[in-house]
Amino acid sequence: MHAANTLLHSDGVAMLGWRNAMRMDGRLHWNADMMDGSATTLALIARIALGLALVYLLLLTLLFVFQSRLIHLPGIPGRELTASPSDIGLDYEDVHIATADGLQLHAWYVPAVEERGVVLFFHGNAGNISHRLDSIALFNELGLSVLIPDYRGYGRSEGRPSEAGLYRDADAALAYLIDQRGVSPERLIVFGRSLGAAVAAHAASQETVAALVLESAFTSVADMAAELYPIFPVRALVRQHYPTLEHMQRSDAPLLIIHSPDDEIIPFRHGQTLYESGPEARRLLEIEGDHNTGFLRSRSRYLDGWQRFLEEYVH
Repeated sequence: MHAANTLLHSDGVAMLGWRNAMRMDGRLHWNADMMDGSATTLALIARIALGLALVYLLLLTLLFVFQSRLIHLPGIPGRELTASPSDIGLDYEDVHIATADGLQLHAWYVPAVEERGVVLFFHGNAGNISHRLDSIALFNELGLSVLIPDYRGYGRSEGRPSEAGLYRDADAALAYLIDQRGVSPERLIVFGRSLGAAVAAHAASQETVAALVLESAFTSVADMAAELYPIFPVRALVRQHYPTLEHMQRSDAPLLIIHSPDDEIIPFRHGQTLYESGPEARRLLEIEGDHNTGFLRSRSRYLDGWQRFLEEYVH
Protein backbone atom coordinates (compact mmCIF):
# COMPACT_ATOMS: atom_id res chain seq x y z
CA MET A 1 0.00 0.00 0.00
CA HIS A 2 2.78 2.28 0.86
CA ALA A 3 4.49 1.34 -2.35
CA ALA A 4 1.31 2.09 -4.29
CA ASN A 5 0.97 5.48 -2.64
CA THR A 6 4.56 6.15 -3.40
CA LEU A 7 3.97 5.22 -7.01
CA LEU A 8 0.85 7.39 -7.22
CA HIS A 9 2.73 10.21 -5.63
CA SER A 10 5.54 9.72 -8.07
CA ASP A 11 3.11 9.58 -10.97
CA GLY A 12 1.39 12.71 -9.68
CA VAL A 13 4.66 14.53 -9.54
CA ALA A 14 5.46 13.29 -13.00
CA MET A 15 2.08 14.36 -14.29
CA LEU A 16 2.47 17.76 -12.63
CA GLY A 17 5.89 18.13 -14.12
CA TRP A 18 4.56 17.19 -17.55
CA ARG A 19 1.73 19.71 -17.25
CA ASN A 20 4.13 22.45 -16.17
CA ALA A 21 6.38 21.55 -19.04
CA MET A 22 3.46 21.75 -21.40
CA ARG A 23 2.48 25.11 -20.02
CA MET A 24 6.01 26.38 -20.33
CA ASP A 25 6.24 25.06 -23.85
CA GLY A 26 2.96 26.78 -24.70
CA ARG A 27 4.25 30.02 -23.28
CA LEU A 28 7.42 29.67 -25.27
CA HIS A 29 5.43 29.04 -28.44
CA TRP A 30 3.14 31.99 -27.66
CA ASN A 31 6.06 34.30 -26.97
CA ALA A 32 7.75 33.15 -30.14
CA ASP A 33 4.56 33.75 -32.14
CA MET A 34 4.18 37.18 -30.57
CA MET A 35 7.75 38.06 -31.41
CA ASP A 36 7.27 36.81 -34.95
CA GLY A 37 4.07 38.91 -35.22
CA SER A 38 5.79 42.02 -33.85
CA ALA A 39 8.68 41.59 -36.25
CA THR A 40 6.24 41.24 -39.15
CA THR A 41 4.35 44.37 -38.04
CA LEU A 42 7.56 46.36 -37.69
CA ALA A 43 8.71 45.20 -41.10
CA LEU A 44 5.37 46.22 -42.60
CA ILE A 45 5.55 49.65 -40.93
CA ALA A 46 9.10 50.07 -42.19
CA ARG A 47 8.04 49.19 -45.74
CA ILE A 48 5.11 51.62 -45.58
CA ALA A 49 7.36 54.38 -44.19
CA LEU A 50 9.92 53.74 -46.92
CA GLY A 51 7.19 53.82 -49.57
CA LEU A 52 5.80 57.11 -48.23
CA ALA A 53 9.30 58.59 -48.12
CA LEU A 54 9.91 57.59 -51.74
CA VAL A 55 6.56 59.08 -52.80
CA TYR A 56 7.39 62.28 -50.90
CA LEU A 57 10.80 62.51 -52.58
CA LEU A 58 9.19 61.86 -55.96
CA LEU A 59 6.69 64.65 -55.41
CA LEU A 60 9.49 66.99 -54.33
CA THR A 61 11.38 66.14 -57.50
CA LEU A 62 8.33 66.71 -59.68
CA LEU A 63 7.64 70.07 -58.02
CA PHE A 64 11.24 71.11 -58.57
CA VAL A 65 11.72 69.84 -62.13
CA PHE A 66 8.30 70.66 -63.62
CA GLN A 67 7.76 73.96 -61.85
CA SER A 68 7.56 76.03 -65.00
CA ARG A 69 5.00 73.68 -66.53
CA LEU A 70 2.86 73.88 -63.40
CA ILE A 71 2.89 77.69 -63.52
CA HIS A 72 2.85 78.50 -67.23
CA LEU A 73 -0.18 77.01 -68.99
CA PRO A 74 -0.26 78.30 -72.58
CA GLY A 75 -2.12 75.18 -73.74
CA ILE A 76 -5.10 75.69 -71.43
CA PRO A 77 -7.55 76.14 -73.05
CA GLY A 78 -5.24 76.37 -76.09
CA ARG A 79 -2.72 78.42 -78.05
CA GLU A 80 -5.03 79.04 -80.99
CA LEU A 81 -6.58 82.51 -81.10
CA THR A 82 -10.33 81.99 -81.02
CA ALA A 83 -11.50 85.58 -81.54
CA SER A 84 -10.27 89.13 -82.14
CA PRO A 85 -11.28 92.66 -81.10
CA SER A 86 -13.14 93.06 -84.39
CA ASP A 87 -15.58 90.41 -83.13
CA ILE A 88 -16.72 92.88 -80.46
CA GLY A 89 -16.69 95.88 -82.79
CA LEU A 90 -13.24 97.28 -81.97
CA ASP A 91 -10.51 98.30 -84.40
CA TYR A 92 -7.09 96.86 -83.70
CA GLU A 93 -3.62 96.30 -85.10
CA ASP A 94 -1.67 93.05 -85.16
CA VAL A 95 1.70 93.92 -83.66
CA HIS A 96 4.98 92.01 -83.55
CA ILE A 97 7.50 92.95 -80.88
CA ALA A 98 11.15 91.88 -80.87
CA THR A 99 12.64 90.85 -77.53
CA ALA A 100 16.21 91.36 -76.42
CA ASP A 101 16.94 87.65 -76.85
CA GLY A 102 15.71 87.55 -80.45
CA LEU A 103 12.12 86.30 -80.19
CA GLN A 104 9.03 87.70 -81.85
CA LEU A 105 5.99 88.34 -79.68
CA HIS A 106 2.51 88.70 -81.07
CA ALA A 107 0.31 91.44 -79.61
CA TRP A 108 -2.76 93.53 -80.30
CA TYR A 109 -2.91 97.29 -80.13
CA VAL A 110 -6.51 98.40 -79.61
CA PRO A 111 -6.92 102.20 -79.82
CA ALA A 112 -9.59 104.11 -77.92
CA VAL A 113 -11.56 106.74 -79.83
CA GLU A 114 -11.04 109.49 -77.26
CA GLU A 115 -7.87 108.29 -75.63
CA ARG A 116 -7.09 109.38 -72.08
CA GLY A 117 -4.23 106.94 -71.57
CA VAL A 118 -2.71 103.65 -72.69
CA VAL A 119 -2.89 100.35 -70.80
CA LEU A 120 -0.07 97.84 -71.11
CA PHE A 121 -1.98 94.66 -70.28
CA PHE A 122 -0.26 91.52 -68.95
CA HIS A 123 -2.65 88.58 -68.70
CA GLY A 124 -2.66 85.52 -66.43
CA ASN A 125 -0.84 82.23 -66.68
CA ALA A 126 -3.30 80.38 -68.95
CA GLY A 127 -4.78 80.98 -72.40
CA ASN A 128 -3.87 83.84 -74.71
CA ILE A 129 -4.88 87.36 -75.68
CA SER A 130 -8.04 86.19 -77.46
CA HIS A 131 -9.45 85.15 -74.08
CA ARG A 132 -9.21 88.73 -72.75
CA LEU A 133 -11.72 90.54 -74.97
CA ASP A 134 -14.05 91.34 -72.06
CA SER A 135 -11.28 93.29 -70.34
CA ILE A 136 -10.24 95.03 -73.54
CA ALA A 137 -13.85 96.16 -74.04
CA LEU A 138 -14.01 97.60 -70.51
CA PHE A 139 -10.76 99.51 -70.99
CA ASN A 140 -12.03 100.85 -74.30
CA GLU A 141 -15.17 102.04 -72.52
CA LEU A 142 -12.94 103.93 -70.08
CA GLY A 143 -11.17 105.70 -72.97
CA LEU A 144 -7.99 103.63 -72.63
CA SER A 145 -6.06 102.25 -75.58
CA VAL A 146 -4.61 98.78 -74.96
CA LEU A 147 -1.45 96.96 -75.90
CA ILE A 148 -1.84 93.31 -74.91
CA PRO A 149 1.04 90.97 -75.81
CA ASP A 150 1.13 87.21 -75.58
CA TYR A 151 4.10 85.99 -73.58
CA ARG A 152 6.71 83.81 -75.24
CA GLY A 153 5.24 80.39 -75.90
CA TYR A 154 1.66 81.70 -75.68
CA GLY A 155 -0.67 82.24 -78.61
CA ARG A 156 1.33 83.15 -81.71
CA SER A 157 4.44 84.27 -79.82
CA GLU A 158 7.70 82.40 -80.25
CA GLY A 159 9.75 80.66 -77.58
CA ARG A 160 9.05 78.92 -74.30
CA PRO A 161 7.83 80.62 -71.13
CA SER A 162 9.96 81.21 -68.05
CA GLU A 163 10.08 83.87 -65.37
CA ALA A 164 13.17 85.55 -66.80
CA GLY A 165 11.67 85.29 -70.29
CA LEU A 166 8.39 86.94 -69.29
CA TYR A 167 10.32 89.85 -67.79
CA ARG A 168 12.15 90.27 -71.10
CA ASP A 169 8.77 90.25 -72.84
CA ALA A 170 7.54 92.98 -70.50
CA ASP A 171 10.64 95.09 -71.14
CA ALA A 172 10.17 94.69 -74.90
CA ALA A 173 6.48 95.65 -74.78
CA LEU A 174 7.26 98.69 -72.63
CA ALA A 175 10.03 99.79 -75.02
CA TYR A 176 7.72 99.27 -78.00
CA LEU A 177 5.09 101.63 -76.60
CA ILE A 178 7.55 104.33 -75.58
CA ASP A 179 10.13 104.14 -78.39
CA GLN A 180 8.08 103.02 -81.39
CA ARG A 181 4.60 104.34 -80.69
CA GLY A 182 5.76 107.46 -78.87
CA VAL A 183 3.57 106.92 -75.81
CA SER A 184 4.62 109.19 -72.96
CA PRO A 185 5.29 107.23 -69.75
CA GLU A 186 3.13 109.84 -67.99
CA ARG A 187 0.12 108.46 -69.88
CA LEU A 188 1.04 104.81 -69.51
CA ILE A 189 -0.84 102.54 -67.09
CA VAL A 190 0.73 99.13 -66.47
CA PHE A 191 -1.90 96.52 -65.65
CA GLY A 192 -1.53 92.87 -64.69
CA ARG A 193 -3.98 90.20 -63.64
CA SER A 194 -3.03 87.13 -61.57
CA LEU A 195 0.44 85.97 -62.72
CA GLY A 196 0.49 89.01 -65.01
CA ALA A 197 0.49 91.24 -61.93
CA ALA A 198 4.03 90.10 -61.12
CA VAL A 199 5.08 90.88 -64.70
CA ALA A 200 3.34 94.27 -64.55
CA ALA A 201 5.02 95.12 -61.25
CA HIS A 202 8.37 94.26 -62.81
CA ALA A 203 7.64 96.52 -65.79
CA ALA A 204 6.61 99.42 -63.55
CA SER A 205 9.86 99.03 -61.61
CA GLN A 206 11.83 99.60 -64.83
CA GLU A 207 10.18 102.87 -65.91
CA THR A 208 8.37 105.76 -64.26
CA VAL A 209 4.78 105.31 -65.41
CA ALA A 210 1.46 106.99 -64.68
CA ALA A 211 0.03 104.13 -62.64
CA LEU A 212 0.32 100.48 -61.72
CA VAL A 213 -2.82 98.36 -61.42
CA LEU A 214 -2.65 94.84 -59.96
CA GLU A 215 -5.74 92.63 -60.09
CA SER A 216 -6.18 89.29 -58.30
CA ALA A 217 -2.46 89.29 -57.53
CA PHE A 218 -0.35 87.11 -55.25
CA THR A 219 2.54 88.46 -53.20
CA SER A 220 4.91 85.80 -54.59
CA VAL A 221 4.88 82.25 -55.92
CA ALA A 222 6.70 81.11 -52.77
CA ASP A 223 3.95 82.54 -50.56
CA MET A 224 1.25 80.88 -52.65
CA ALA A 225 3.07 77.55 -52.78
CA ALA A 226 3.61 77.52 -49.01
CA GLU A 227 -0.15 77.87 -48.57
CA LEU A 228 -1.03 75.25 -51.17
CA TYR A 229 1.62 72.66 -50.21
CA PRO A 230 2.34 73.09 -46.48
CA ILE A 231 3.91 69.61 -46.18
CA PHE A 232 6.71 70.51 -48.59
CA PRO A 233 9.71 72.83 -48.04
CA VAL A 234 8.57 74.86 -51.05
CA ARG A 235 10.55 77.99 -50.29
CA ALA A 236 13.72 75.95 -50.77
CA LEU A 237 12.37 74.42 -53.98
CA VAL A 238 10.99 77.50 -55.74
CA ARG A 239 12.80 78.43 -58.95
CA GLN A 240 10.01 80.52 -60.50
CA HIS A 241 9.67 83.30 -57.93
CA TYR A 242 7.48 86.05 -59.41
CA PRO A 243 7.86 88.26 -56.32
CA THR A 244 5.06 90.74 -57.02
CA LEU A 245 5.48 92.49 -53.70
CA GLU A 246 9.21 93.05 -54.17
CA HIS A 247 8.77 94.38 -57.71
CA MET A 248 5.89 96.62 -56.65
CA GLN A 249 7.93 98.19 -53.87
CA ARG A 250 10.56 99.26 -56.41
CA SER A 251 7.97 101.40 -58.21
CA ASP A 252 6.77 104.83 -57.09
CA ALA A 253 3.75 104.78 -59.41
CA PRO A 254 0.29 105.36 -57.92
CA LEU A 255 -1.13 101.94 -57.14
CA LEU A 256 -4.57 100.41 -57.57
CA ILE A 257 -5.11 96.98 -56.04
CA ILE A 258 -8.20 95.08 -57.23
CA HIS A 259 -9.22 91.88 -55.48
CA SER A 260 -12.27 89.89 -54.46
CA PRO A 261 -12.77 88.25 -51.05
CA ASP A 262 -14.50 85.47 -53.04
CA ASP A 263 -11.32 84.66 -54.98
CA GLU A 264 -10.95 80.88 -54.72
CA ILE A 265 -7.45 80.74 -56.22
CA ILE A 266 -5.51 83.68 -54.77
CA PRO A 267 -6.72 84.60 -51.28
CA PHE A 268 -7.87 88.15 -50.64
CA ARG A 269 -5.15 88.58 -47.99
CA HIS A 270 -2.55 88.71 -50.76
CA GLY A 271 -4.26 91.78 -52.19
CA GLN A 272 -4.50 93.32 -48.72
CA THR A 273 -0.78 92.77 -48.12
CA LEU A 274 0.10 94.38 -51.45
CA TYR A 275 -2.14 97.34 -50.69
CA GLU A 276 -0.75 97.83 -47.18
CA SER A 277 2.81 97.69 -48.55
CA GLY A 278 2.18 100.15 -51.39
CA PRO A 279 3.10 103.82 -51.81
CA GLU A 280 1.15 106.65 -50.24
CA ALA A 281 -0.76 107.12 -53.50
CA ARG A 282 -2.75 103.90 -53.43
CA ARG A 283 -6.30 102.63 -53.61
CA LEU A 284 -7.98 99.28 -52.89
CA LEU A 285 -10.93 98.27 -55.06
CA GLU A 286 -12.83 95.37 -53.50
CA ILE A 287 -14.95 93.48 -56.02
CA GLU A 288 -17.18 90.41 -55.88
CA GLY A 289 -16.95 87.07 -57.64
CA ASP A 290 -14.38 84.42 -58.37
CA HIS A 291 -10.82 84.69 -59.60
CA ASN A 292 -11.56 84.69 -63.32
CA THR A 293 -14.89 86.51 -63.60
CA GLY A 294 -15.02 88.86 -60.62
CA PHE A 295 -14.40 91.92 -62.77
CA LEU A 296 -17.43 91.01 -64.91
CA ARG A 297 -19.72 90.19 -62.01
CA SER A 298 -18.74 93.52 -60.41
CA ARG A 299 -18.85 95.44 -63.67
CA SER A 300 -20.37 98.68 -62.37
CA ARG A 301 -18.20 98.80 -59.25
CA TYR A 302 -15.18 97.82 -61.32
CA LEU A 303 -15.64 100.61 -63.87
CA ASP A 304 -16.43 103.15 -61.16
CA GLY A 305 -13.29 102.23 -59.22
CA TRP A 306 -11.15 102.55 -62.32
CA GLN A 307 -12.81 105.86 -63.21
CA ARG A 308 -12.14 107.42 -59.81
CA PHE A 309 -8.55 106.20 -59.81
CA LEU A 310 -7.91 107.60 -63.30
CA GLU A 311 -9.44 110.95 -62.41
CA GLU A 312 -7.19 111.22 -59.37
CA TYR A 313 -3.88 110.00 -60.77
CA VAL A 314 -3.88 109.94 -64.58
CA HIS A 315 -4.16 113.32 -66.28
